[in-house]
Amino acid sequence: MSKYVLAFAAVVVVVLGALAIRSFAADNVVPQAGQVAPTFTLPNQEGTPVSLDTYKGKWVVLYFYPKDMTSGCTKEAHEFQNDLEKFKAANAVILGVSVDSVDSHKQFCTKDSLTFSLLSDADKKVVVDYGSLGDYMGIKIAKRNTFLIDPSGKIAKVWTGVDPAQASTEVLTALADLKKN
Repeated sequence: MSKYVLAFAAVVVVVLGALAIRSFAADNVVPQAGQVAPTFTLPNQEGTPVSLDTYKGKWVVLYFYPKDMTSGCTKEAHEFQNDLEKFKAANAVILGVSVDSVDSHKQFCTKDSLTFSLLSDADKKVVVDYGSLGDYMGIKIAKRNTFLIDPSGKIAKVWTGVDPAQASTEVLTALADLKKN
C-alpha cells in the first residue's frame, strides 16, 4: 500500500509543480504586437457570453483593470465611456476585463452609466493568457494593461502599467496612427 501512496504523492507533486510553473510563466508573459490575440469567451455584466472571435473585422480595445468601483478603475472606465463615440467611428469596440463577478460589473455599469461590455474573468484564465494577472497584498487581480487588437485578430499595440487618466487618449491616438498605415 505504501508503494501506491508514494506513487500518488509523486503524481500530485508533478501536477502541482507543472501548474505552478505554467502560472508563474504565464503571469510574466505579456503577448506582444504582431502575435495572434489569445481567444476567449467571458460573460459580460448581463451574464451574456462575449467572444473575441465575434469581433473579427473590428478593432478591439481589450483593457484589463484591477477592481470595479475603485478610483483609478472608475476614472479609466469614464475616459473610455466619454470617448465611446470616437471608438465607434473608428470601427472599434471596448471590452474591459477584471476578475470581479458579473454582479459586481452590473453594479459598476449601473452606478457609473457604462454602456460598453465589462467581462468577468472570475477563473483568471484570460488575465493569465494576457500576462495580466497581478497580486495585490495576496489577492490575485488584473494588472492595468491594455491591448489594441486589429480587425484580423492580431495584437497591434500593447500598454502595460497604464495611466487610467490617459488610457483612452493613448489608444485613440495609436488607433488613428495605425489606420493611416
